[in-house]
Amino acid sequence: MTKTKDASWDDTVLPFQLEQSGTRGRVGRLGHTLEHILSRHDYPVAVSAMVAELTTLTALIGQTVKLRWKLSLQVRGNGAIRTIAADYYAPETEGAPARMRAWASFDAERLQEGISGFDQLGQGYFAVLIDQGEGTTPYQGMTPLAGGSLASCAQTYFEQSEQLPTRFELTVGRAQLPGHQDEHWRAGGIMLQTLPAAAHVAPETGDDPLQTADILQGAESEDWTRSTTLMATVEAMELVDPNLPLPNLVFRLFHEEEPVSFERQDIHFGCSCSPDRVRGTLAIYSAKDIAHMTTPEGIVTADCQFCGAHYEFDPQSLGFEATVDAEGNPLPPKPAKGAENRAAL
Repeated sequence: MTKTKDASWDDTVLPFQLEQSGTRGRVGRLGHTLEHILSRHDYPVAVSAMVAELTTLTALIGQTVKLRWKLSLQVRGNGAIRTIAADYYAPETEGAPARMRAWASFDAERLQEGISGFDQLGQGYFAVLIDQGEGTTPYQGMTPLAGGSLASCAQTYFEQSEQLPTRFELTVGRAQLPGHQDEHWRAGGIMLQTLPAAAHVAPETGDDPLQTADILQGAESEDWTRSTTLMATVEAMELVDPNLPLPNLVFRLFHEEEPVSFERQDIHFGCSCSPDRVRGTLAIYSAKDIAHMTTPEGIVTADCQFCGAHYEFDPQSLGFEATVDAEGNPLPPKPAKGAENRAAL
């Protein structure tokens, strides 16, 4: 069980369960972590808002997955905002924080004032990727961009791909906190999800996509409607108010459903980039390709899109035709063409 007297409920996801309706939920709030992500880029407001929304969704969903390594949400469109990506890394040890990062690419000349960020994505897809680490096959599922928000896309993904009725309530924006002169990005959200027995058997609906009404029947449908109606009463300020403990918010919304809150999961900013990972990415290129990437100063540079870290390499240590290793030591000569086949024969 969680304690409500913790000093801060920012950068936290709190899992809970509604005993009356058999529904599980997550409520989360992002402050410093979100500001840390966005401060590394000079995004226009519309782009920052979309990054904040996807980051909040990723935090809520990541906490529901039995995750050993990484959950990623990715959005790709053909509009002014081309790509948004957010990663959630599972805690490395029990009690450790989860880590998050996010970034976006956009065409500044095509961005329009007064139009929502979602509408500036154009046509594209919303993707969920789960990577459990070395020795496993990553999972990927996707759904078209539709519904007017990233939260709607996530709901559609769970209903159609996982047959799990799911609802989100999100708030993102800039606010001036007590003791601060500048405004800072903040976000909060609630996720409700049910797993009825009927979800394991698809109804006979032909080729039509599954909808919540197809999955939930009878009392389950009534419980779900009651729970989501209560969730919809949440106020935007409640989701982002740093002085409101999340267990108190859960009780305020769902006290009729006998809510039980569990241990909170703290979230910090964190990036997985490193010289070795960047070097591995460049290992697919030939010496000719590497030469094109080399600066007049004789180095190859790379910047992490997520955290902005800057890397510099000796071009002779990069690509699949590298002649020296990372420490500058000569590598053994590569076999002549066809030598591997002759040896095998």
